[in-house]
Amino acid sequence: MARLKAFDEARALDAAVDCFWARGFEATSVRDLTEAMGIGGASLYNAYGDKRALFARSLERYADRSMRQRIARMETGHQPRAAIRAFIAEIIERSLDDRDRKGCLLVNSALDVAPHDAEIGKVVAGYLEEIRAFFRRNVEAARKAGQIPRQADADSLSSHLLGVVLGIRVLARTGAARPILEGVAAPALDLLEKRR
Repeated sequence: MARLKAFDEARALDAAVDCFWARGFEATSVRDLTEAMGIGGASLYNAYGDKRALFARSLERYADRSMRQRIARMETGHQPRAAIRAFIAEIIERSLDDRDRKGCLLVNSALDVAPHDAEIGKVVAGYLEEIRAFFRRNVEAARKAGQIPRQADADSLSSHLLGVVLGIRVLARTGAARPILEGVAAPALDLLEKRR
């Protein structure tokens, strides 16, 4: 019979997410993690294998609780074009509310970890592809519903929107103000408007 974990895994993973998010993968030590998670080093290694494996689990936890929840909320609560607009508006608000300028763990990982770790790079790319797929689904649905121009290309527009989100997240870490972030988004959102 498998031995039950002697700690609250959800709470421990949330603490690991916060630790990696605040410090980055390289600067986060196993000691930082065990202290934040409230577990011993042996428990960390027994449960997750090593720091890198825990980082991958932390990225998954972050994606589930942040990106995937947002996508689900937008798709169930809005019409397709409005879902795209609401997604980007929320990213701007979250970026402006981020007093510590932590940014997005996925974007940070794409910049800091992925170039040096091909496996983690593929994982991060997969999460970013989920955002692009959200945009693609909604561009296609909005085009079919006559909400956006018929000639809008779902592939290129969804890639462009993903780039806009990444740009907003990176700029926000430098302390960019609302007019700059909204200015980055505006031309992309204009592409969703039907011309008379």
